[in-house]
Amino acid sequence: MPAPSPAASSAASATHAAPTALRLAGSRQAALGIARQRLVIGLFAVAAFTLLLGLRLIELALIAPPAPGARAAAPAAPRADIVDRNGVVLATTYRAMALAVRPHDVIGDRHALADSIHAILPNREKDSILAALNHPGRFTFIARRIMPEQAEALRALGEPGLILEREPERLYPHGALAAHLIGFTGIDGEGAMGIERAFEARLADPRRTDEPLVLSIDARVQQVLESELQHQKSRQNAEGAAGVVLDAQTGEVLAMASLPAFDANAPGGLAGLPSHMNRITLGVYELGSTFKPMTVAMGLEAGTIRSLAETYPTSSLSIGRHRIRDLHPKGRPLTVPEVLIYSSNVGTAKMAEALGQARQKAFLAKLGFLEPVPVEILEKGRTLYPDDSSWGLSSVLTIGFGHGLAVTPLHLASAYATLVNGGIRYPPTFLRRPAGRPVAGERVFKEEVSAALRAMLRAAVTEGTGRRADAPGYRVGGKTGTAEKPRPGGGYFRDRNITTFAGAFPMDAPRYIVVVMLDDPRGDSEEGGGRTAGATIAPAFRQVVLRIAPVLGVVPDSSLEPAMHMLAGLYAERPK
Repeated sequence: MPAPSPAASSAASATHAAPTALRLAGSRQAALGIARQRLVIGLFAVAAFTLLLGLRLIELALIAPPAPGARAAAPAAPRADIVDRNGVVLATTYRAMALAVRPHDVIGDRHALADSIHAILPNREKDSILAALNHPGRFTFIARRIMPEQAEALRALGEPGLILEREPERLYPHGALAAHLIGFTGIDGEGAMGIERAFEARLADPRRTDEPLVLSIDARVQQVLESELQHQKSRQNAEGAAGVVLDAQTGEVLAMASLPAFDANAPGGLAGLPSHMNRITLGVYELGSTFKPMTVAMGLEAGTIRSLAETYPTSSLSIGRHRIRDLHPKGRPLTVPEVLIYSSNVGTAKMAEALGQARQKAFLAKLGFLEPVPVEILEKGRTLYPDDSSWGLSSVLTIGFGHGLAVTPLHLASAYATLVNGGIRYPPTFLRRPAGRPVAGERVFKEEVSAALRAMLRAAVTEGTGRRADAPGYRVGGKTGTAEKPRPGGGYFRDRNITTFAGAFPMDAPRYIVVVMLDDPRGDSEEGGGRTAGATIAPAFRQVVLRIAPVLGVVPDSSLEPAMHMLAGLYAERPK
């Protein structure tokens, strides 16, 4: 057979190559189609993964409930510092470590893990730790405010289910100091009490977190007040104690203490804890004879007392089924200063009777006794007094010597400032007032009335029931007050008292008011066991003045006493 020609060979090759090229083109198209499918599937997979991750984050943040007793997961936002009048930091925010757990990721034995965590964090109860490890949710906190060395020990456990996070935390460097005033933040990082609560918007304002909130209190004076009250409360085995130091010329509160107290870093719950009760602004009490100077000042201002030489009978008075009598009757009529110096219930009641209900109520309103004390914090008690229908003669007389009207100790301190500063009422405040700026006030008593009260209050310390409150050289004046505690169901306890001393110093130029109080003192056997204010709380007043006067720049000077003795002619001859 003859060989094929070259032309025929080329035609044959072309005939075979065409199907091959078609097959190659089809394979390329198929590969590109598969690649596109895989790309679409991959994109869907990435989108699905992103969606699932987002849902997981939402679940962790919003859906998972906290463990029993655990704080909420949301960290606190930064807040402005709170400082005292001299810049001492009372509350601040810092970056703390927190321990959390994802229970489903725990791989070790949970009981053994709880033991290990408890060994590192002994302040956390083992049962609470175990409850968090077994929590049904996806995420919960175990502990907050963990120290760096504790965080390192927890990391060393190597448990993948444990998580250490940094978050803002509120810190109170001085613990319980002024805790009732400063307050604390709750589990959501918002203020739950005191200044933290009242100034929530200001403290949490992101534009002002670098600007501290300046309070009126002086941390040095605050520490003295708390220390002396705690000492006296313990000695007298009292149920509670309270005290306040006030600037009589500005209304600024320099210290405010309420005992028992609590550590603001670990406040616990609010309900039913006596330590959270603010006895200075929330508690209201019948303050007994500390109220008598108000009745004297009202009579002098209204003109129902025309002369300090007027005399008042001291024999007992009958009001319905009740009798008003003096604890230590002198058995003779008393002058106006003597009524106050010897704390005569009968004499003060007669002064109140001459004043009458309408003027008594009007003066009480001017002094702020009929409304909650006008300060910045929200924990304020409602004062208790008779309504007009029951404010008869009996109420007029008993209010005259401090019964039948319940107010806060801060009400009393503010009223004493008005009594001795020249007769002007300055509203109390917990914020530092701008230096050198005049403070708006309202005149309640004339200057000469205030001068007479200064001299009488000084005499009540040097000659009357307040002798144990005297602080040599500091010219203190003031008044004791002993009131029976009311029974919850009505009436009064015969063997349980509220004892108070309210006073000022130096009385030749009064600047500072101090009110101290004990709730149900049981008596100190080493001091004779007495339960009246002169025995139980007047010594604490003395110690507070002796310790804070140098801090406040008051110099002891006994040479000023003669001028005090001559004031208003109080020490003219009078029978002893």
